[in-house]
Amino acid sequence: MSTPLVSHGPGRTRTPEELEQLAAEASERFADATAEEVLAWAGETFGKSLAVACSMAGDTVLPHLVSQTVPDVDVLFLETGYHFIETIGTRDEVAETMPVNVINVLPQLTVAEQDAEYGAKLHDRNPTQCCAMRKVEPLNRELAGYEAWVTGVRREDNALRANAQLVEWDKTHQMVKINPIAPWSFDDLLEYATDHQVPINPLLADGYPSIGCEPCTRRVAPGEDPRAGRWAGLNKTECGIHL
Repeated sequence: MSTPLVSHGPGRTRTPEELEQLAAEASERFADATAEEVLAWAGETFGKSLAVACSMAGDTVLPHLVSQTVPDVDVLFLETGYHFIETIGTRDEVAETMPVNVINVLPQLTVAEQDAEYGAKLHDRNPTQCCAMRKVEPLNRELAGYEAWVTGVRREDNALRANAQLVEWDKTHQMVKINPIAPWSFDDLLEYATDHQVPINPLLADGYPSIGCEPCTRRVAPGEDPRAGRWAGLNKTECGIHL
C-alpha cells in the first residue's frame, strides 16, 4: 500500500468557531459582490491559508482570478489517474502561464494498486466508491491544512448548487468555502477566459461542457443538461466533494 500522504497547507491558526463566524459575516457582506471583491477579501483574510480547487475543466479562470490578490496561491488538482489527456495538458499550461503553485493531490492507492485490491474498472461497478477513494478522501486530507478554499461551483450547474452563496460555511471540512463565480453562466466563463487569455480545456469546445474522469464522462448532445455526460445512465450527479 502507498505511503500515507499529508496536506501541503500551512495549517490552521483559527478555531472552527472563528472560521464559521467569518463565513457568516462574509456571506451577508458579499451576497451581491463581484468575484473580484470577494476574492480581495479572501486574500487579505486568509493569505497562504487559502487554496483553490481546480478541475482544469471550465474552472481555469479560478486560479487566474485568485492569483490577482494571492500570487503563488496553492491550486489543488485531483490527480485521479483517469483524466483525459486534454485535462492534463490544461493543468500543465495553467502551471506554466500563471503565478500559481499547482499541487497534484494524489489518492492513497495508484490505479494499479486499486485494481489489485478492488478489481479492475471499479468506476464501472461502483463509481461512488471510486470517487470516494480517488477524489473525496484525497481532497479532505489536503484541505485540512487550509482555512478557506475557493471552488468553481456555479448555480446553473444543477439543482444541488442552485442556492450556492459566494461565501459559505463548509460544515464537512470545518472551513470557509468561497464560490466567487457562483452566479456566472458558461458564457461568462468563456468571455473571461478570452478577455484574459486564460487557458481552457479544449474538450469544452468538443461537446464536453462538464468534464470529469475519462471513463465516466461522455459528450453531451445539443439541448441536454450540461452535466448529463457525467456518470451517464447512473443515478449519480456528483462525485461527493460538494455534498
